[in-house]
Amino acid sequence: MTTQTLLNTAETGNTAKLTAIVDLLGRVGLAVIFLLAGMNKIQYYDANAQFLASGGLPAELLPLVIAFEVIGAILLVVGYQARLAALAFAGFSVATALLYHNNLADQMQFLLFFKNIAMAGGFLVLAAHGAGEFSIDAKRRK
Repeated sequence: MTTQTLLNTAETGNTAKLTAIVDLLGRVGLAVIFLLAGMNKIQYYDANAQFLASGGLPAELLPLVIAFEVIGAILLVVGYQARLAALAFAGFSVATALLYHNNLADQMQFLLFFKNIAMAGGFLVLAAHGAGEFSIDAKRRK
């Protein structure tokens, strides 16, 4: 084996480990906002029910939204059914942007709208590529 072959092998191994770590950190980064949002909805239930209704949805949906955010975030972090969870969060992010952040004349709503669109993009990349090596999905494949 040549020195270059050894270097390429070592580099590939390090790249694979780095990719696995970055995949995990990316999933955590995408999940944390939803985990915190779900916990906020529990803590300030009545105010969040009113906010949900302000977008034209029934306040009775709030428990489902909380469950989706909290359970979905946990699924992302552990990497279980991550592609499906990512697709669901992409749709949720776009729907939230359209329903609650559609006043693009307001600078804050403009930023929140495009934050949600950007998050949907990140979720679509996750859905396309999967959770990565440090995930339950990867363990189930082996």
